[in-house]
Amino acid sequence: MTVPFKSSLQQCLLNTRSSARNVVRDIAEGFFNISHNSFAMLGLALVFVMITLTARPDLRVAGESRLMALLLARQEATIGFTEPGAVDRATAVNPKDLPSKQAAVAFWLSKKYGVAPEPLSALVAHAFDIGEKSKLEPTLILAIMAIESGFNPFAQSPVGAQGLMQVMTGIHHDKYAHFGGKLAAFDPVTNLRVGVKVLQECISRAGSVEGGLKFYVGAANLDDDGGYASKVMAEHGRLQAVASGKRQTFDSPATPTLMPVSLPLAPLPVSPRPANGLQSVAWLGS
Repeated sequence: MTVPFKSSLQQCLLNTRSSARNVVRDIAEGFFNISHNSFAMLGLALVFVMITLTARPDLRVAGESRLMALLLARQEATIGFTEPGAVDRATAVNPKDLPSKQAAVAFWLSKKYGVAPEPLSALVAHAFDIGEKSKLEPTLILAIMAIESGFNPFAQSPVGAQGLMQVMTGIHHDKYAHFGGKLAAFDPVTNLRVGVKVLQECISRAGSVEGGLKFYVGAANLDDDGGYASKVMAEHGRLQAVASGKRQTFDSPATPTLMPVSLPLAPLPVSPRPANGLQSVAWLGS
């Protein structure tokens, strides 16, 4: 009886193991089939989504915008408020990226007027570019900014001259119309461009740079401009020396550089100066 009993027990164990293997195999096959079908369904869903987004670019744009908003929201929740594109609005460049002449001018002005070199470098680069196009010395343009506003783009005089070049926004509103309106006066580059345009008109009417500066400051009808033209030309001379590689201290004198221009065919009438006296503003009307 012992031998048959052992044989029956062994057979039972073998059957149990075989059943367990079958169960495990069935479970594995079922899981594989489910996973395979799930991946197939996921792939089909992705293909469908890609086809839909290709056919409907508006949905793609909306989806991208929504995804970017969600990513920014998560980033703000993690590290605080952020705006990756803000740097595009900054009027600033690395002075080391400028040509050596422009970099020298930017660093010198930065030290003298206590302004960061990066925004000054951007203004210097624009002044050289606009000066070349307008046939004006870029160091003259920079000298006017220095004397008028000390490179403060938000400066305003009592009579309404605004920005880097202290242009009378109310009088020259038509020039700002090309840049979106009068508020563009506080955009440094726009103010620079409009100021140069006004300066060109002043020089054309006066027949010389120094005469044009008298128009620019609103002293065309006066014998004395309060030393304005001399100050601008002196700073212009210092900046020319810096650009040529000569060492200049902040208070070193410089001989004004005379820059004759072609006389206008017929002098145009001049707008009257401000009633409250001489102001360092671009007063000349359009």
